[in-house]
Amino acid sequence: MSPPTVFPHNEPRRRLWDISPPVAADSPIFPGDEAYRLRWTARRSPDCPVNLSALTLSPHVGAHADAPLHYADDAPSIDQVDLHAYLGPCRVIHALGAAPLITIEHLRHAEDRLPPRVLVRCCGKADTAWNPAFTAYAPEAIAWLAERGVRLIGIDTPSVDPATSKTLDSHQLLKHYDLRVLENLVLDEVTEGDYELIALPLKLHGACASPVRAILRELPDESR
Repeated sequence: MSPPTVFPHNEPRRRLWDISPPVAADSPIFPGDEAYRLRWTARRSPDCPVNLSALTLSPHVGAHADAPLHYADDAPSIDQVDLHAYLGPCRVIHALGAAPLITIEHLRHAEDRLPPRVLVRCCGKADTAWNPAFTAYAPEAIAWLAERGVRLIGIDTPSVDPATSKTLDSHQLLKHYDLRVLENLVLDEVTEGDYELIALPLKLHGACASPVRAILRELPDESR
């Protein structure tokens, strides 16, 4: 048996940015989607040693990762996707004021040596109520990123497609290029630049998406 890995106690702590909104009963959701609800199935008492809760929610509430199954039949569910895309070097690009769509021109200034993961901040401040006029990706911007080696894209609004879209052109390009996606991030406090992304989906059997606790971590000194 191999000896356990020992981590040095003096390892420098790298700054973290939590880019996940709270998941709560009043979290903004697409109309008709299942809101978050928590109920208690047991409470501590002389006969019960624990508090125990149960959850009901759409997997698209809060920061989440869509599975290909969300926008294509006979496609992988979230428990079947490879995890490598959700962990590693990432660039945050600011496209503040981009509306209604993030275009190639909003991204071109940050094109040099793009890492495999790109998150785009288009909100000055993340919405705390449902806003049907949120900014989405132009399909050609997704193709442009994919052609430069990007494997995961993210956005600080509810979807990469507009709320009124019935064809989901940007989602279909995710399928075409086999990209992973994160939606509903909170990038309000994140400056433009490079980070490490950690945003692993849960292994929810057969599900079309999963909530994530998405964080960005400061790169080690030698990477900057």
